[in-house]
Amino acid sequence: MAQTYEFYRERADEAAALAEKATLENVRERELRSEKTWRGLAEHARKTIVEREKAELARAERRAAEDPSR
Repeated sequence: MAQTYEFYRERADEAAALAEKATLENVRERELRSEKTWRGLAEHARKTIVEREKAELARAERRAAEDPSR
């Protein structure tokens, strides 16, 4: 399974919902920690996507500059 931004965000939302419903303090804290971790992974995945897109654009611009017939 590809670990995508959407996947991580969904897991974070699930953990937040479970924390809200938890009646035991330790369960609530565990789910909040889980949510924080999932959100961190989601943000990392988002940044990776942005950086990949920037790199692809830079490569395309470099190729265009090297071969003006494109």
